[in-house]
Amino acid sequence: MKKVSSSDTISKEAEAIEDTPTEGFFGEMNLNWMIEKSELADLYDKVREGRRLDIQDAHRLYQTQDLNMLGALADLANNQKNKKRASYIVNRYINYSNYCILSCQFCSFSRKKRDQDGFELSLEQMQTKAREALELGITELHIVGGLHPSLPFSYYKDMLNGLKAVSSRLQLKCFTAVEILHLAWLSKRSVEETLHELKACGLDSLTGGGAEIFQPEVRKKIATGKESAREYLDVHRTWHRLGGRSTCTMLYGHVETLEDRLDHMRQLRELQDETKGFCGFVPLPYQPDNNAIPVKRPPTGNDMLRTVAVARLMLDNFDHITAYWVGMGLKMAQVALSYGADDLHGTIVEEHIFHMAGAGSPQGQTENAMRKAIMEAERIPVQRNTFYEQIQPETGQERTEANTPSLIQPA
Repeated sequence: MKKVSSSDTISKEAEAIEDTPTEGFFGEMNLNWMIEKSELADLYDKVREGRRLDIQDAHRLYQTQDLNMLGALADLANNQKNKKRASYIVNRYINYSNYCILSCQFCSFSRKKRDQDGFELSLEQMQTKAREALELGITELHIVGGLHPSLPFSYYKDMLNGLKAVSSRLQLKCFTAVEILHLAWLSKRSVEETLHELKACGLDSLTGGGAEIFQPEVRKKIATGKESAREYLDVHRTWHRLGGRSTCTMLYGHVETLEDRLDHMRQLRELQDETKGFCGFVPLPYQPDNNAIPVKRPPTGNDMLRTVAVARLMLDNFDHITAYWVGMGLKMAQVALSYGADDLHGTIVEEHIFHMAGAGSPQGQTENAMRKAIMEAERIPVQRNTFYEQIQPETGQERTEANTPSLIQPA
């Protein structure tokens, strides 16, 4: 009897999903019934016709008691853009150091030089991690750290050059906007000149981290001394002008208001109108442990789904919304695929920032676990690269637990 591989099973299940109607998770009959009964019925026409929602519309969506209808609208908007595809990336996180000159109130990751649990990686250590990751088929290294008090600008250039020397196929997604400002200060160059030099060394994409919440008073309460909203947006604007692409984020569920969240999304939407340089949006649920913010409870599952759904509906010029499983948990992220998300992020392997703040999720996921979660949500799993572009699977390569090794480390 011929042995049926996991890849054969996934292919057959994907074909079955592809052949089913595209009315979305809720189904056409159920959706019509929901529209008739819902307070959001007038917004259905806007979404179906692709008309832009304003802040008042989005505020209604956030406050509605009809979570099912909100999910149905977001699912409709997502299906218009991505049909039944849901993506993931085979990536690895590397934090080169947690030493930081800032003392952001929300941050559980940063350390001072006097702290015993601070760390700093050498180029050789980072190259070793990269070689190990390559053996697993990793396509992206996601690299961020603190604003180190003494590392020279040459360290960061050598990092990029050294990792590209390991393999030119590795896409390097590195640095938050505030790190770029720090590197510009170190190099005594403008942000544009600094980005141009880093790009020449192998930088492929900026990360979206550090956006937090743009509202100035909230920013003072959670990240005193960090870059302003204008500086964050200007760094990404400059990178986009140089031909680069990036993601963007929002940290929610702490001391901000719904109005603050919506204004944050509005500013991102306006920059995307201008540059079209964002690949995707990643809402990040706040983690409450080991920091100086008085909020000691993470966002509820209800709030997570609402935020993903509103983001999908508000950010109409973004192709992709990521359900970040590290902060949400994989099962909640899986549900979010029916509430407007079309991406589960990546395998990650080794995550520190959220786990030092109390995240209860694993350090990483296997590729099989990502694909399985997507299939269980009745979506078609698509491996992507840094820019959310589909990577064609290699022919003849079966995805089985036996030949899908793992670098995932225990939490």
